[in-house]
Amino acid sequence: MSNYFDPLSNLINMQTIQEIDNLDLPIMQKHHLRILVHCLQILKIINADKSFEYQNEILLREWCDNQSKKFDDKKFSDLFYEQLESTAKKLNTFSKKIGKNIEALEIDDLVILVKQN
Repeated sequence: MSNYFDPLSNLINMQTIQEIDNLDLPIMQKHHLRILVHCLQILKIINADKSFEYQNEILLREWCDNQSKKFDDKKFSDLFYEQLESTAKKLNTFSKKIGKNIEALEIDDLVILVKQN
């Protein structure tokens, strides 16, 4: 069954994908950038109507657990949580370093982050 109607299946719109594809970056950096954009969108959804300062790991854990119910797979939830938590910390540290709020990060900012790694 298609996940066409699942709003979380397409967090990156076609315009953003095209913008990333048009960048003069190696393929792996483009892939890394797409993952960062996707994770940032998830974090924005999780933290809607709350302070975006990433402090509430419970929200992230609950969100990952809810997503894993689709697969009935606790290992998926644990791995997904670890990956999102790691990315959230990376994005939070980077946003502070460049003097922006994490929710204000744009693709150009994430390109800088990807190029640093």
